[in-house]
Amino acid sequence: MQRTVTLLIFLLCFQLGTARADHLRDLQQAAIRDGKADWGHWGPRPDRYSSWQQHTNRLIPIYSFGMTLDTVDGANSAYHDAARIKRLYGRLPEETLNPAAKYFDQTAIYQLQKQAADAGKKYIVLLIFDGMDWQTTQAASIALSERVGYDQGRGSGLHIQDYRGAETDFGYFVTSPHNHGTQWNVDAQTVTNIGGKYRGGYAAGLGGNTPWSTPTDPLYIIGQSRKIRHAYTDSAASATSMNSGIKTYNRAVNVDFEGHQVVPISRQLQAQGRAIGVVTSVPVSHATPACAYGNNVARYDYQDLSRDLLGLRSVAHKTTPLPGVDVLLGAGWGHTAQAQKGQGANYVPGNVYLSKADLDRINRRHGGGYVVVQRKPGINGNLALMAAAREAREQKTRLFGMFGVGDQRGSHLPYRTADGRYNPTAGVHAPAEPYRRADIFENPTLADMTRAALEVLGQHAGGFWLMVEAGDVDWANHTNNIDNSVGSVKSGDDAFRVITDWIERHDAWSDAVVLVTADHGHYLQLDRPERLIDPAAKNRGSSDP
Repeated sequence: MQRTVTLLIFLLCFQLGTARADHLRDLQQAAIRDGKADWGHWGPRPDRYSSWQQHTNRLIPIYSFGMTLDTVDGANSAYHDAARIKRLYGRLPEETLNPAAKYFDQTAIYQLQKQAADAGKKYIVLLIFDGMDWQTTQAASIALSERVGYDQGRGSGLHIQDYRGAETDFGYFVTSPHNHGTQWNVDAQTVTNIGGKYRGGYAAGLGGNTPWSTPTDPLYIIGQSRKIRHAYTDSAASATSMNSGIKTYNRAVNVDFEGHQVVPISRQLQAQGRAIGVVTSVPVSHATPACAYGNNVARYDYQDLSRDLLGLRSVAHKTTPLPGVDVLLGAGWGHTAQAQKGQGANYVPGNVYLSKADLDRINRRHGGGYVVVQRKPGINGNLALMAAAREAREQKTRLFGMFGVGDQRGSHLPYRTADGRYNPTAGVHAPAEPYRRADIFENPTLADMTRAALEVLGQHAGGFWLMVEAGDVDWANHTNNIDNSVGSVKSGDDAFRVITDWIERHDAWSDAVVLVTADHGHYLQLDRPERLIDPAAKNRGSSDP
C-alpha cells in the first residue's frame, strides 16, 4: 500500500512539472535547428554552434576544502622546473617550461591526497565532475544563479564555489597525458607502440595561462595546431594521474606508459585500514570509477575492471584478486551485448559491465560479501538503495548497487536538465532521451548514491576514502548539449552538498579533506553569457545581469 501511495505521489508531481517553461531547452533546440547561436558555441569556429565534440587541453579548476593548494601551486608547480617536467613526461615537451606558471599538474591531485592522509585526515573525498572545465562551471553558475557574477577566478553561484564551512582554496592544472596512440593487448595485458603517436605537454603561450584565457591558437587545445601538437587527455589517463600520480597513455587504467601496473591512492589507504567507496552516475566500471581502484591496459575491459573493483580474479589479477572496494554504486543496469571486442577472450555475454555469474558471486544472499541492490520494476530506487545501505551498515558488510537507464548506447542515471527535471532535448548527433515515469522513479540520483555510500563508509573506525563522479557532465558536453550540461553540474553540486552536510553533521571538518575538480575540458565558449538567464528571472526578482 505504501509503495502504491509513493508511486501515485511521484506520478502526480511528474505530471504537474511538465507544463513549465524551459529556457535552456529552448536555447538548445534553437541552436540545433539553426546550426548557430548568438549566446555561444562549441569548438574553435564561432560561426557554427558545434565544430568540436571531443576533449581539450584546457586548464582545469580545482576547489579544495580542509586544506590549501600551497604545496603544489605557484612556486611549487612542476612547470617551474625542467627536471620535474621531464620526470612527468619522460622528456621536456616544447614550450612547456614556464617559471611564471600559477597552474600545476594533474598528478598533484594524487600528491594532495597523500598529504591529507599523512596529516592524519580521517575522511578524504575526491569529487570529479567528468568533463567540467571552467567554462562549463561558469555556464552552470549563470543559468542556476540567474546572474552573470564573474568572468575569471573561483566564481560563485554553485555550492562548490560558495561553500565556506571549511578552509578552502582554488587553483587550476594541466591535464595533458604522457601520450596518445599507445596500443594494447587486453588478453596479454601488454602494450605496443610505446610512446604513442602524439606526446603530451602544455604551451601556455598558445593555450593560455589561466582556464578563462582565450587561446592565442584556437586549434592548439584540440591538438591540431601547426606550431605545436600536444596530446589532450581522455578520462582514463587523467583519472590515473589523479589517483596514482603518474602521466600515462590515453585509455590506460593505473598502468604507466609502458604498461606496468601502479597502485592508486585508494588501495594504499585501504592497506592502512580505511574503507573505500566509489560512486558514479555512469557505468560502475567506466574509466573514472575504474581508475579509482583497478588496473588494466585498456579502459574498455569493463567486466574485468568490475572484477577488480569487487574483489574477484581478473585478467590483470589472475592469481590473487584485489581486496575490492567497500561500496560501489553506479549505473550499468540494462546494457547487454553478446560480444564485446574491447573486452578480450574472457568476456561473458550479458551485462556489459558485470556478468551474472560475478554478480551472484558477490551477493551476500549467495555467500558473497556485498548487499546487492539493483533497479527493479515498480520499486523506488532511492528507497531500495537506502534500505540496502542500512542493511550493509547493520550487518557490517559491503554494498553494491547498479541502476540506470539501459540501452545499447550505454547505461547511466537519467539525465537531469537545467530546470531540475529529466526531459532532455537533442544534442549534436545525439537524439533526445525520452524517459518513462518508471525511469525516474526506479533510479536514485547521484546525491542519493552519495548519501548511501556515506551511510556505509561512515561506520568504519579507520576512516574512509570516497570518489564520487558526476559522469554525465562529460556525456552532455560530448553531444554539445547545454541543457544537459547545466543539469548534470547541478546533480554533482547536489552530491557535494550531501558531502558537506555529512561532514558538518559529524562535526568532522578537522578530520576531513574534500577535493572538487574535473578530469579534462571540452570546448564550450560563451559569447553572450547573459542569454543563459531565463527572462522570467526578472519577474522573480533576480538582479539584472
